[in-house]
Amino acid sequence: MARLIDIGLERISDILMEMASLSEKSVSASIDAYIHGNAKPDEIRSWSDEIRQLQDDVSELAVDIIARYQPVASDLRFIKAAMDIAHGFLRFGRYAYDIVQVLELCGDLSGCDKHIVELTSKTTKEMIRMSVDAFANRDVELARNVQKLDDFVDDKMREAIDRDIHTNHQDVKCAISEVLVMRYLERISDHSSYIGDSVMYIVNGERTPRK
Repeated sequence: MARLIDIGLERISDILMEMASLSEKSVSASIDAYIHGNAKPDEIRSWSDEIRQLQDDVSELAVDIIARYQPVASDLRFIKAAMDIAHGFLRFGRYAYDIVQVLELCGDLSGCDKHIVELTSKTTKEMIRMSVDAFANRDVELARNVQKLDDFVDDKMREAIDRDIHTNHQDVKCAISEVLVMRYLERISDHSSYIGDSVMYIVNGERTPRK
């Protein structure tokens, strides 16, 4: 027999999936803007604002569920994890907007070598997709695989810093823009890992140590 609380929990899941869709779209658009120079900051900012509103909806609904019902331990675990996941999606939207702001700050970057960003962004977008799928399907193994990819992004971040700062491989504008964007990709990667961690917490109550 269905419980009344399940309606609220399902609504939280639906909101999170809506946030996931907007987050993926925002990150993909911002990376494309950096690589190809076709920034649409107003559009990405609009998506970021929408994600923030949805995060507020998750928080308000979570509080309402706790106040109205008597959640059992597994319900409380889901609610806590859902709020963490919502924060992760919020950060995706924020970092996406930060990436397009790099374009506004630095101007024309068409002459810059962007291969590290392109390579890293493919993995970062894969991590977002995997973390979303892990949540949607409560897939613990997929959640663990998300975390395994985080080291690759960290390595590429260090590689970018080494070539742009330590070896002066690119001119100043290219170097600054690349390091900034790589930092945002690294943070997106981290939050993808945190979402995977939250999925494991929902399913079996375990968390892995954070960096």
